[in-house]
Amino acid sequence: MIIAVDGPAASGKGTIARALARHYKLPHLDTGLLYRAVAATVLREDLTPEKEADAVSACSFEDYLLEDPWLRTDEVGKIASVVSAHPLVRAALLHRQKKFAHQPGGAVLDGRDIGTVIAPDANVKLFVKATPMIRAQRRHLELRKNGILTSLDKVLSDIRARDERDSKRSEAPMTQAADAVLLDTSFLSIDAAVQRAIAIVEAAKAKTTSAPA
Repeated sequence: MIIAVDGPAASGKGTIARALARHYKLPHLDTGLLYRAVAATVLREDLTPEKEADAVSACSFEDYLLEDPWLRTDEVGKIASVVSAHPLVRAALLHRQKKFAHQPGGAVLDGRDIGTVIAPDANVKLFVKATPMIRAQRRHLELRKNGILTSLDKVLSDIRARDERDSKRSEAPMTQAADAVLLDTSFLSIDAAVQRAIAIVEAAKAKTTSAPA
């Protein structure tokens, strides 16, 4: 079973994807970490993220880099949004993601183009969203817990700018797949959002089981 979980930053898609992976005992891949790994390599090697050739040269990173906590910082996240807009970067990471999705037994992947590009054949597709302000409040709280002081207005501005880049890029823009189920987490607790996601998966499984041969 392949479960695709898409959505914008701070929508809760990562939390939901990890919970689904635990519930169904499936491997999980946060595909955003791949782009963050590229971004981290760009930063460490003092490359220019806006230059496609520089970003592509940073795609040959080792898997252990995905475990580096630095990848989840706001600094790396901003650069990841820039490098992910390059078509050749997306092409370089495409096979890696498809291979993970189609491993025996299936997997859970979260990102922005899982249901549309990486695994359009996924058994279940969710598109997780929340209002920009709610997402900014979540990210602002997360940053404060990590000792990073910044204003809510700045976080909201960054969220909106990232949404703009992700949805307007020419290659694999962030969009809800036609057959994806929308899950709005704006006013849901984490537990409620996860239970709703499990219900969506169960409904999809039941539909498949009852479908005529």
